[in-house]
Amino acid sequence: MRFTIALSVVGLFLPIIGCNDETIFNRTGPEALGVSNLGLDGVESDVSLYVGSGNTNNVLAYNGRSGAFQRQFAKGGGLIEPEGITFGPDGNLYVSSRSNAILRYDGQTGAFIDVFARGHGLQDPAGIVFGGPKNDLFVSSGLADEGGGNQILRFDGRTGAFKAVVDPQNKAGLNDPESVIFGSDGLLYVESTPEEGPGEVLRYNPETNRFVDKFIPKSKSNILDPTGMVFGPNGDLFLSSSTTSEVKRYDGKTGALKGVFISTGLGGLNEAEGLAFGRNGDLFVASELGSAVLEYDGTTGAFVREFVTAGSGGVDEPQNIIFGPSPTHRREGRD
Repeated sequence: MRFTIALSVVGLFLPIIGCNDETIFNRTGPEALGVSNLGLDGVESDVSLYVGSGNTNNVLAYNGRSGAFQRQFAKGGGLIEPEGITFGPDGNLYVSSRSNAILRYDGQTGAFIDVFARGHGLQDPAGIVFGGPKNDLFVSSGLADEGGGNQILRFDGRTGAFKAVVDPQNKAGLNDPESVIFGSDGLLYVESTPEEGPGEVLRYNPETNRFVDKFIPKSKSNILDPTGMVFGPNGDLFLSSSTTSEVKRYDGKTGALKGVFISTGLGGLNEAEGLAFGRNGDLFVASELGSAVLEYDGTTGAFVREFVTAGSGGVDEPQNIIFGPSPTHRREGRD
């Protein structure tokens, strides 16, 4: 769970942006970067699971098949409590930091490159995602003790230059946004997480920066403090609840609640945060207070295993997780 502090972060998120029957990686993920042999159950794996470790201010890499710790991947550059993590169109890793900035790291070595975006009202950034007609960077700007926030900010996906506030009049009633992802309909989906009462999922048009609708209104969401969000292989939308330590499933076309997918505390789940589907079709969930990443059957929600074991590699309060190219894999055409 993300707490508001003056110094101003999670599926992963951003998590994997969306998926279909052919691929469960987003278009700026491993397949877009030319990575092959992605099977989690194969003999070799050139995919890693990247985990934002909140209490150690770094991003850690784990073997995408076994969950074994590989190495600390990204650190420094002023990184504080990473919550949103994603690979960009350039193959580099982008991380939201409570220093009120989006930081960029080399996608192969993890070395700090630069502060990619900051300012223009960016407070306590959480979810980040590339997309829209120009493949821009969209960032959820949360609450801050000094005021501001409650916005989705748009930055140029190549330069980091500020472009716009999405829904500048906040007609949607956005309240402390968390995860942001793109759906197969091309719309931007955003979690709104009020301090009290149920959360909801709002949709925006990235071409016009306008609010479209409440895809999952709070009156029907039946979820508290949604923190992670991902589309599954069958098109359903999955939300994690930090407050109740569970994951719920919604119809990906209508937003209707289908029920609890992962029950409260199953497998030791303690404050469910970031979500990501693996190549094997299973759902991986960051257990923040358990300092672990848990794996569940992607069809039934049954507990499979503790994929990243508690404290492995020094992980402490993981928030966002994302699959990406392994730092140990030398991709063709790269040094």
